Amino acid sequence: MTITSPHNPKLKDLKRLQRRHKGSARFVAEGEDLLKAADAAGWTALERYVAAGSGLAGTEVEPEVLASASQLGSGTRALAVYEQRWASTPDGPPCVALWGVHDPGNVGTVLRSALAFGAKSIAIGPHTADPYGPKAVRASMGAIFSVPVARVERVAELPGETIALVAREGEPLTGPVNATLVVGAERTGLPAAVVAACDRVAHIPITGESLNAAMAATVALYEVTRSA
Repeated sequence: MTITSPHNPKLKDLKRLQRRHKGSARFVAEGEDLLKAADAAGWTALERYVAAGSGLAGTEVEPEVLASASQLGSGTRALAVYEQRWASTPDGPPCVALWGVHDPGNVGTVLRSALAFGAKSIAIGPHTADPYGPKAVRASMGAIFSVPVARVERVAELPGETIALVAREGEPLTGPVNATLVVGAERTGLPAAVVAACDRVAHIPITGESLNAAMAATVALYEVTRSA
């Protein structure tokens, strides 16, 4: 049966999950490409909603009603709800650890780069945005379904040699290096205690002031894996 009302209980639950995902064990993915990535990675949706008449598999919803439940608005043809998956420990190296990276778009982009350059996992350190938040999931372009994520509290929990990326400090980063790259926020960088706990410090040689977290992680991943 096609859902025709925005007051449908399942759609209301979907909207709540979109707005207040923190503390939930579920998350929402929007768009056919993300759902295809989930299917390819073997993830099974708890709920799957598709625009009526789209020919896609799932519970059919009138297009304008589906748009009202979407964060992307009109044109959305598919949304699905999944259970979050957290690894007990980060795999690797190579691995990327994010410490205090508040922007979910940066977190999602790092996931995408991790998949592109073969990182085994992403470690989510303290005060880092939720990788299962809507903006992070969209920015990952489906990588959230293929790259394991794990929560960590201490550098000692990270796999292999740990390299703190700090602007204009340490030696220039050169590869290949089988290590965990520890990346902080653009403005504040890594906490001093985190830098001290890492095995060594390195920087990406640039002529400008800084790179944001996603760009720094992407360049660093390319550097340490390019000759591997």
